[in-house]
Amino acid sequence: MNKQEKIILKANGLAKSFPFEKKRVHVLENIDLQLLAGKSLSIRGDSGCGKTTLLNLLARIETGDRGKINWGGYEMNASAACTSTDGRKRALFLGVVYQAYYLIPELDVLENVLMAAKLAGAYGRETRERARHLLCKMGVDNKEKQIPTKLSGGERQRVAIARAMVNQPELILADEPTGNLDETTGGEVMDLLLKSCEQENTGLILVTHNPSFAQSTDDSLFLKQGKLQTE
Repeated sequence: MNKQEKIILKANGLAKSFPFEKKRVHVLENIDLQLLAGKSLSIRGDSGCGKTTLLNLLARIETGDRGKINWGGYEMNASAACTSTDGRKRALFLGVVYQAYYLIPELDVLENVLMAAKLAGAYGRETRERARHLLCKMGVDNKEKQIPTKLSGGERQRVAIARAMVNQPELILADEPTGNLDETTGGEVMDLLLKSCEQENTGLILVTHNPSFAQSTDDSLFLKQGKLQTE
């Protein structure tokens, strides 16, 4: 297997259920997937079908009922609590882009991007230069001293992408990154995200309702009744 064919993410038998009244509702059942380095995968599905839950399991933000997750050779039980070692590995291995941006309102744009590096213990002069370079690529380098509340939705999401990319992760998980944006702005942001991942050979798993965005990725799956299906 050459470098381009390296498996950076693998999940086997993922399952997740939630208590509801006196029973459990099974949201995800025996999910298997894998992603190669530099490749992109989109996941679509009806609202409430479990797409965000799946991303949270892959990021180890939530625990599952069972299953295994492998980040570039680092294997974990999905049902086990996330350890401090898992957290350090996550900060370097993956970046997450959320629909709601989740920028820290008290910090300026540059500090928001650098926060991800600080959490990974990778803060330094070179990281600061990379953060500025990413903000320039995203077209918001002139906003680095502004706080997030002064930015438009599209500008906030560009900053969020820069934050996700600052540690040069192997994988980006993007959960409806254009969900709060108008069609034109959403298209611009999606184009930036896809091009940035391609240029840096970063894997991407994209959750989206938009069929055209899904068609822009290397592969596309549909989540229905707790199972992933090819479209």
